[in-house]
Amino acid sequence: MSADQNNRKFEEVTIKTEPIFEGKIITLQVDHVRLPNGETATREIVKHPGAVAVLALTDDDRMIVVEQYRKALEKSQVEIPAGKLDPGEEPIRAAVRELEEETGYSSESVRPVCSFYTSPGFADEILHLFVAENLVRGEARPDEDEFLECEAITLQEAKELIARGSISDAKTITAVYAWQAYKLTGSF
Repeated sequence: MSADQNNRKFEEVTIKTEPIFEGKIITLQVDHVRLPNGETATREIVKHPGAVAVLALTDDDRMIVVEQYRKALEKSQVEIPAGKLDPGEEPIRAAVRELEEETGYSSESVRPVCSFYTSPGFADEILHLFVAENLVRGEARPDEDEFLECEAITLQEAKELIARGSISDAKTITAVYAWQAYKLTGSF
C-alpha cells in the first residue's frame, strides 16, 4: 500500500473550522471532522508558523545552551538556542539568526540534522534542528522580552541536566542524543 493510500485510509475530512483565538505566535481552531467510519468528531488544533533550533558545538567539544524562564512550566529551563520562523523565512536563515541573537555565536558551518513535529496530536508546529560548528564568538542580542544566560556544557553535563529535569524539552533532548550519536558514528 502506498503512503498516499494509507493516508486516505485514516483521513479525517474537515467539515467546518471554527476560529477560537488568534495570537502573536499561535492560533487555535476547532475542526469538525468526518471520521473514516462516517462518524463525526471535533479536533482542537494549534496552528504555529514553525520553529528552528540549533545544536551549536564548540571546538572544545561543548554544546552552547541558554537558560531561561518558561512561564508555561513556571520554571527555568536549559535549552539549545531556538525560535519561531518569521513569515516566509527559510529555516536555515532563522537558525543562523536565532543562534546569533540568543548566544552571540555565528557560524559559517550550519547544516540540517532533522525536522520533526512537536505535538502532532493537537499542533502543526514543525521544528527544524540544525547543527552549527566552527563557532565565532560575538555579542548576544536577545529580543527585548527575552532574559537568558548562555553557557557551554559537555555531553555528560547535558545528560545530567536531563536526569535532573533541567533539560526537559523535546528539541534539546533530541539534540543531545543526536550529538551523542554523532560522537559515536561521525554522522547525524
